[in-house]
Amino acid sequence: VQLVESGGGLVQPGGSLRLSCAASGFTFSSYAMSWYRQAPGKERELVSTMRSAGGSRNYADSVKGRFTIFRDNAKNTVYLQMNSLKPEDTAVYYCNARRIALLKEYDYWGQGTQVTVSS
Repeated sequence: VQLVESGGGLVQPGGSLRLSCAASGFTFSSYAMSWYRQAPGKERELVSTMRSAGGSRNYADSVKGRFTIFRDNAKNTVYLQMNSLKPEDTAVYYCNARRIALLKEYDYWGQGTQVTVSS
């Protein structure tokens, strides 16, 4: 199983970035895919989740209206489009895949990609 994030970097406030997470080794379409982030000295927090069935999405209040999660099941990839970035969005962003089947939880993480918002 592999989750490989890309697309992080340094961006000015108000700018945009698109993160990608390429998945392999499991049935991608059956998993809920999420983005988390962790800023220095803070706990990891959930940014956004997109369900496997129906495609419903939810977002942390701090990113609503600015971030969009979407997935391409044909490419086994989930994305996070981040617009109107703020310095407080600076963090390491992690991709997560989760599924519960037959009372067993499957939970996979990527290695993270750094996003820095600074002028």
